[in-house]
Amino acid sequence: MQPADRQRAEEMAPRATYRVQLHAGFGFDDVAAISGYLADLGVSHVYCSPYLQAAAGSTHGYDVVDHRRLNGELGGPEAFGRMTQALAAHGLSQVVDIVPNHMAAVGRENPWWWDVLENGPSSRWADAFDIDWGGTAEATGNRVLLPILGDHYGRLLEAGDIRLVRNGPAFEVHYFEHAVPVSPRTLDVVLTRAAARCGSDELATLASALGRLPPATATDRHSVRERHRDKFVLGRLLGRLLDEQPEVVAAVDDAVASTNADPDALDALIARQNYRLAHWRVASEELDYRRFFDISTLVGLRMELAHVFEETHELILGLVAGGDVTGLRVDHPDGLRDPEAYLCRLFEATAGAWIVVEKILEPGEELPPAWPVAGTTGYDFLNLVGGIFVDPSGEKPLTELHSRFTGAPDDYAEVVREKKHLVMHETLAADVRRIVDLAVVACDRHRRFRDYTRPELAAAITELVACFPVYRTYFRPGQPPTDVDVARVGTAVAEARSRRPDLDPDLFGLLGDVLTLGVPGQAEEELAVRFQQLTSPVMAKGAEDTAFYCWRRLVSLNEVGGDPGRFGTGVEEFHRWNSRAATDYPSTMLALSTHDTKRSADVRARISLLSEIPDQWALAVRRWSALNEAHKVDGLPDRGAEYLLYQTLVGAWPLSTERAVAYMDKAAREAKEHTSWTRPDPVYDQALRTFVEAVMADPGFSADLAAFVAHLVRPGRVTSLAQVLVAMTAPGVPDLYQGSELWDLSLVDPDNRRPVDYDARRRALDQVSSAGPTDVWPPDPACDGTTKLWLIHRALAVRRERAAAFAPGSSYDALEVSGDKADHAVAYCRNAQVAVVVPRLVMGLGRGAPLGGESGPSWGETTVTVPPGRWTDALGGGVVEGGEVGLDGLLSQFPMALLVAG
Repeated sequence: MQPADRQRAEEMAPRATYRVQLHAGFGFDDVAAISGYLADLGVSHVYCSPYLQAAAGSTHGYDVVDHRRLNGELGGPEAFGRMTQALAAHGLSQVVDIVPNHMAAVGRENPWWWDVLENGPSSRWADAFDIDWGGTAEATGNRVLLPILGDHYGRLLEAGDIRLVRNGPAFEVHYFEHAVPVSPRTLDVVLTRAAARCGSDELATLASALGRLPPATATDRHSVRERHRDKFVLGRLLGRLLDEQPEVVAAVDDAVASTNADPDALDALIARQNYRLAHWRVASEELDYRRFFDISTLVGLRMELAHVFEETHELILGLVAGGDVTGLRVDHPDGLRDPEAYLCRLFEATAGAWIVVEKILEPGEELPPAWPVAGTTGYDFLNLVGGIFVDPSGEKPLTELHSRFTGAPDDYAEVVREKKHLVMHETLAADVRRIVDLAVVACDRHRRFRDYTRPELAAAITELVACFPVYRTYFRPGQPPTDVDVARVGTAVAEARSRRPDLDPDLFGLLGDVLTLGVPGQAEEELAVRFQQLTSPVMAKGAEDTAFYCWRRLVSLNEVGGDPGRFGTGVEEFHRWNSRAATDYPSTMLALSTHDTKRSADVRARISLLSEIPDQWALAVRRWSALNEAHKVDGLPDRGAEYLLYQTLVGAWPLSTERAVAYMDKAAREAKEHTSWTRPDPVYDQALRTFVEAVMADPGFSADLAAFVAHLVRPGRVTSLAQVLVAMTAPGVPDLYQGSELWDLSLVDPDNRRPVDYDARRRALDQVSSAGPTDVWPPDPACDGTTKLWLIHRALAVRRERAAAFAPGSSYDALEVSGDKADHAVAYCRNAQVAVVVPRLVMGLGRGAPLGGESGPSWGETTVTVPPGRWTDALGGGVVEGGEVGLDGLLSQFPMALLVAG
């Protein structure tokens, strides 16, 4: 990004954001109702989930069906206007989540998709979707595969579950709640039969004219214009005829009924459509369009086309231009063909709005520097921060416990590679096939590589993908490749060669050259681009949605954007990251919990404490396992699921049986070890539910668990508060996920999208807004989180009052901590105006002020070196002079400090 562009975007950056999940039960008017509370809390922007028109009943908004409308279920334009006015009245603006990668393919709700199904390649929107119209099989050539059936097509057709339906002058094919259009050109047979029954020459003429419409494969401009013009005119004439002549209506409906009664006739009609109805299992092998991950109802958009960008962004860009929206969160840019081109176009179209991208960075990976964005949505930050509260000394004993108890391998990277192969074989096989097809064409152009067989190419490509170290590369045809991307391909090629010595090493060399755009040719270029769009969903499904659920050493590390194989974050690494962020991405988003996190920040904080007490944890696990063995059914569930359950209960206790069962059911299906979403095992599923219910109902276990957790609650809260203070003061824009301003022991979605009680939060904020540290600390054991709310309110007030300390260009400097417990604190200074001191690894501090204000030793002679001058603690209330400051005194009133100069 150019300096002038960076400055323009940074001027638009929020002070702090608050994420809300919009749906029919919480719409625009509900946001308006909490605008005063959010302003008083201290944020500057409401950060909304997608609010363009989504599929009916959507609970998240990522399934957009119409980019031209605000979601009617949220209240539509009128309610949106009221929300905007309420936010503006309280000095708040909006950040909105946008979804450029895909749309929901849900029948008539999506007018573009409906038009594609009706008109095939000749649709006005055929090029908007990333569809392989050529196909590779005769059965699917120039027809879109629709995997919506619950059983084989022929069985359902013969059973009468698939029917032809007349809807006025239009005709549709229905399968229960699914409806798809019938191409007007294919109505000739049905209408000709109806005309013969009622003797209508006019109907016969219309039938003949419909049959002469240009075919769907005629994609030249003249044919497309003629088809759409004439089908519209003929449709109106047919509608008028049906309105005026009851005998024609009766004849047409009789023809429809007779077609439905004759499977051969109905099959012949469906065979002429621009889609192929298929069993949902067919999608993994034969799908002919790019989708979001493995969700067949979310079809990929070709955002690289100018007209697609313009038509999908017109409404959002209008909101930005009008000042209603000042920031954008871009969902899943890695799915796009050319993320850099898209982001540059978006940046220019918004005249430099604050833009952050949902880009998952592997440890050590950085955003492509050419992207004109303020940063990421914060997954890199939340993993970095969470890591400093993991005790490295616990790695060996927890690894041994995990291996002995569950039988899991020690090498997490090997598990990821294995699971990536699994998802490529089971759920993303169609995506792999598309790449292999391109490789076959590319190899055929080179005499040295022409004799590689399709199985050899498939084996080499899948191994390369499995060995890929990051989500994707960003090679751009016509542009020189970056050294970073070339090195990543080289790493994958070298590892793939070593793992598959049975394959010709020259084949990997060829693929490496193709993927780095070193081999000219259209097929070669397309292969390189498509490969980049494949590695991302394979990584996401293989790691986040599979390996994370079956490698369970310390599950607080199993978080989006994290690497569970790395046991935490060193303090020096933490400072280096923040120092670099202050320089390169001072307005990046800082998140702790999101709608996609596997566990809330508070749950992760408590689970991370186990790294400090591995021996006690091991004893508890063995004790609980012996106690609960009687609750298993024929030895089920397995030890891995049991180990995950115990960590989950420790992190989220207390939680209901219903929530525990729902979480473990999802976790087992995601792990894909014994059961899955696509291949459920009812016996295992029931055994797991029975076990969880019995464990939760066992009074002996519950008492033992509660006693174990009781010793972790306050240290966990200290860790949670420390994470919050870091997020409020580190370089970037802090984001609060809905409801997380109080203690939030939520698990993965949909658990973390439960309704939020804003009335209770309003009352709590009123209660603590003028409170002092002794009013909120130490908290009552049953406290609902007012301490956390108080800390957020105080920290955001400091961000507002000392804006220069957090503005782009402000410095970040680590502060020296000395003494026998120096490893238990992290301290830094922002622009010589605000200093922060937080505890870490608090179980090792013993009793004392950091854990609750009891008397007794705590920090001993440990000190922090504060820059010269007079400093006032905005939390504890004390005043200190610069130099070496003892932590025992500094943290006597509150377990962390937020020092303000002057």
